[in-house]
Amino acid sequence: MNKLITVIALALASLSSTAYAANAACEAKAGEKKLAGAAKNSFMKKCEREAGGGGGGDAQAACDAKAAEKKLAGAAKNSFVKKCVKDAAAG
Repeated sequence: MNKLITVIALALASLSSTAYAANAACEAKAGEKKLAGAAKNSFMKKCEREAGGGGGGDAQAACDAKAAEKKLAGAAKNSFVKKCVKDAAAG
């Protein structure tokens, strides 16, 4: 039983260290941009999702670039990017 707990703890520690590194990097970026409140929360969620998403971060970045080219903003941008990322993952 103790060995199982040790193995689980080590596995969780390795996963959390990656998440912690992503969180620290995103926290630093948010600090550079002097974000606070809801803007910081939104930025952190997006940053951590992109950092921890494996290949999904590339699709996210590409879809964000396409949305910028189309000059989309707000709900239209969010909807476009969400569909774009979903389509990229499916294809």
